[in-house]
Amino acid sequence: MPKEVHCAHILVKTEQEANDIKGKIDRKEEKFPKMAKRFSTCPSKEDGGDLGWFGRGAMVPEFEEMAFKMVPNKCSKPVKTQFGYHLIWVFETRGEDE
Repeated sequence: MPKEVHCAHILVKTEQEANDIKGKIDRKEEKFPKMAKRFSTCPSKEDGGDLGWFGRGAMVPEFEEMAFKMVPNKCSKPVKTQFGYHLIWVFETRGEDE
């Protein structure tokens, strides 16, 4: 597993909304940053949902678990946390645990 990930996310209130957005991204109808700017309720939406680089322990466990097991350049399934439903996009990873 990587030590750090660089990712973006889209935060919405419902699983249905997350699934609808994911469908458009997966079908390449829309790009992830554009959808983040349009639909995310997180302030990171101004940067297309970009959260920058982070290591383990920086995010809530459910979010972190998904982000650290993802393959770059794919949209995650909806991840439920105390904040709502997230779609995660990993740009790249660095470092590997021994």
